[in-house]
Amino acid sequence: MKRISQAILYTFSLLPFWVLYGLSWFIYVLLNYLIGYRRKVIYTNLKNSFPEKSDAEIKSIQKKFYKNFADYLVETLKSFSISKKELDKRHTYSNLEVFETCKKEGKDVMLMAGHNFNWEWFVGLGNHLVTKNRYAVYHKVRNDFWNEMINGIRGKFGTVPLDMKKTARFILSTTDNGEYSYLFVADQSPKKTNIHYDLEFLNQNTPVFIGFDKIAIKKNMAVVYCKMTKTKQGHYHTSFERILPENEKFEPYETVHQFFHKLEKTIQEQPDNWLWSHKRWKYKKGIDY
Repeated sequence: MKRISQAILYTFSLLPFWVLYGLSWFIYVLLNYLIGYRRKVIYTNLKNSFPEKSDAEIKSIQKKFYKNFADYLVETLKSFSISKKELDKRHTYSNLEVFETCKKEGKDVMLMAGHNFNWEWFVGLGNHLVTKNRYAVYHKVRNDFWNEMINGIRGKFGTVPLDMKKTARFILSTTDNGEYSYLFVADQSPKKTNIHYDLEFLNQNTPVFIGFDKIAIKKNMAVVYCKMTKTKQGHYHTSFERILPENEKFEPYETVHQFFHKLEKTIQEQPDNWLWSHKRWKYKKGIDY
C-alpha cells in the first residue's frame, strides 16, 4: 500500500505546471469558498497582526493567502519529481557571497527562515552553498508516511534532513571548521511546556523557540537570515542577510530578536505570503504560561 501511494504521488507530480496550477485554482476555491479552511484562525491572526488595516484589506490578504497556500500544496507535490535545473529557474538567490565570507572566517552557518511560501523549495539551496555538509532541520510530523515522503524531498539535492530533537547534540558534536551549514525554519510555536521566552512580534506577545540562539552562541556560528519573497506564481527569490552581533559576540536572545524583526519586515512587505493558518498565538501570557 505504501509503495502504491508513493507511486501515485510521484505520477501526479509529473504533471506539467500549467495542469498543477489549474488544480491549485480548484483547491483555492475549495478552501476559500466551500470549506472555509481555518477561516476564523486566519482572519483573527491577520486582524491582530495588522490592527491598522481595514476589514476589507484583511479579507483581501486572506483571499490572496488562500491562493498562495493552494500553490504551495501543488508545488510541494511537484517537488517529488522536479529537476534541479527547473527548480533553479523557479527559486533564485542573491547575496550568496555572504557564505564565502563565513567560510573565510572559519564559521559554520546557521540559516534562519520563516514559513514564507514556498519554504519547501529550499531543497535546491544545498548546491549553492560552499560548505561540504548541509543539513535541513525539520520537525517530525505524526504521520510516518508523510514524514518519510517530505524528508525524501528535502534530501534530494545534497541536503541531509536532521530531526529537530537531535539537532543540538549533533551540532555540538561537530568540529568548528566552516564546513557545516544548517537551515532552520524557526518561527514555529513551542508547545506550552517548552515556552521559555517570548517577545513582541506582529503586534502580539509571541512565545518563541530559543534553542538555535543557545547553539549559535556556544558554537560561535555565523547566522544568516533567508528573506524569501514570491515574485509571481511558481517563482520565488531568496536574498541572504548576515545577522551580526551588536558587540563582539552575540548576547543571549540577540539572534532571536534580530531574526523575528527581519521576518516581521518580510511579512509586512508581502503579508499574504506567510502561513497564517497556523495557530501561532494559541498560548496567552499570564494564562497558559
